[in-house]
Amino acid sequence: MKRVLGVVAGMAVLLGGLTGGARAQAARAGDGVSWGACPGAKASAVQCAVVRVPLDHTRPDGPTIALAINRVKGVASGTEAHLGVLLVNPGGPGASGVALARYVAAALPKDVAARYDIIGFDPRGVGSSEPALSCVDPKKHFAAPRHDQVPKNEAAQAPLLARAKEYATACGTRWGWVLPHMTTENSARDMDVVRRALGEEKISYLGYSYGTYLGAVYATLFPHRVKRLVLDSVVDPDGVWYDANIAQDHAFDRRHRDFLTWVARHHDVYHLGRTEAAVSTAWYGMRAKLAAKPAGGLIGPSELDDIFTVGGYTDMVWPTFASAFSSYVRNGRTQGLVGAYRRHVDHDAAAENNYAVYLAVQCRDAEWPRDWSRWVADTTEVNAKSPFMAWANAWYNAPCAFWPVRGGTPVRVGDVAGLPPILLVQSRHDAATPFGGALRVRDRFPTSRLVVEGGGNHGVSLGASSCVDEHLATYLRDATLPGPTTRTRTRNADATCPATPFPRPVPPAPTRKTQLAKSFLHTLSPPLRTP
Repeated sequence: MKRVLGVVAGMAVLLGGLTGGARAQAARAGDGVSWGACPGAKASAVQCAVVRVPLDHTRPDGPTIALAINRVKGVASGTEAHLGVLLVNPGGPGASGVALARYVAAALPKDVAARYDIIGFDPRGVGSSEPALSCVDPKKHFAAPRHDQVPKNEAAQAPLLARAKEYATACGTRWGWVLPHMTTENSARDMDVVRRALGEEKISYLGYSYGTYLGAVYATLFPHRVKRLVLDSVVDPDGVWYDANIAQDHAFDRRHRDFLTWVARHHDVYHLGRTEAAVSTAWYGMRAKLAAKPAGGLIGPSELDDIFTVGGYTDMVWPTFASAFSSYVRNGRTQGLVGAYRRHVDHDAAAENNYAVYLAVQCRDAEWPRDWSRWVADTTEVNAKSPFMAWANAWYNAPCAFWPVRGGTPVRVGDVAGLPPILLVQSRHDAATPFGGALRVRDRFPTSRLVVEGGGNHGVSLGASSCVDEHLATYLRDATLPGPTTRTRTRNADATCPATPFPRPVPPAPTRKTQLAKSFLHTLSPPLRTP
């Protein structure tokens, strides 16, 4: 299961549909890039372009597709040398990278940003690149409330299974000519076409989440083309992709229990129980109640799962979610849950494009079980220990059991010579990319060093950790890595940063009855004023 990082969520289409004229102006490798204004953009510091890449890299002179790219140009001053281009990718697969370039340029220290041209790109199939995959009508596909994702029996699986088969069939019908070429390896080769079009001998790269896997594959295929490489929230290359999703099930359940424990710690605010067990009982009781009567006619148990999965990625939403949770359980108020769903769960055309590309890449990258009974057996076993996301994640990926193009053989990541120093960043309790993956990638890339932040949020750098950001800036300036010059393989980190503090609780909104009582008391005595 994946979710787009907050820095790119809700990204508007940057370039829109490519006209024939735009195609004619698009650059191929070696032709250079014709930069111009971004349509509809007010920020003159950002420029846009299109690079054409082979649909099939084994046929470089065959049909091409278009990648949308943008640039925030750096202007080095004084004696500081310009360091070339820094490509950025937010993950997915399926996430747009063009907004991330703007974010990174603004979030890096000014002296670092000035030394790079920061390049965002929409990978093949994504967003403003052409073609952009879309398989179904998002209004129908995401219509809420959906069937409960935790089936009580085999009959309850039938509509969910039909939905997965229908999605796979629709993608095959629309995009049969593209799906065989939707792989991480091809996206990595696309990156090298972009490098050549930009006229760069080497590139630097910052990737988050799935973007770490894309960066690792690029470094494996083109080690001598890498100048700097930063992988933040590191995908385990040994789990691509079925096993990785099962590992996520357990990790998200642990992170959800962290949330429940945090709510219990603030019982004086939320009044849902003083222990994790008590709050867990309240949460699963809420889920069962929503199955009988969706909140606001919209939030059933599957929508509830969607909402609280976001809390596995970042604890910044915990106060909002806990308030909605408390308001519903204690007072039957639905506004908080409905508001959280509308704000934090994407269900528009961009989300469907994201999902289509996610499946197209993951289903094609590697083999998936084609026997649905294997999925049921594995998910039932996982659900017995880690129920929070086991079935939800299985259904999210279920189209891969019926995908019209079978999975291939993933690139064997790492174990190549010629790479420069590499910086890995990982939070210790990350649910989306569990910690063990970072250790395995560190072992695969001997020139890498691992910075571990003690918390559990996904996507650490350029967020809330000044310690991590200092390591990042130092590395991007001069390739200096933290930790000892010779690494001890048994250590779990080459450098550590403290966890960012948990957020403060936010009380639930008062009920109408409480508001009237406060209003009445206010008429009896004036409010206290402080000097």
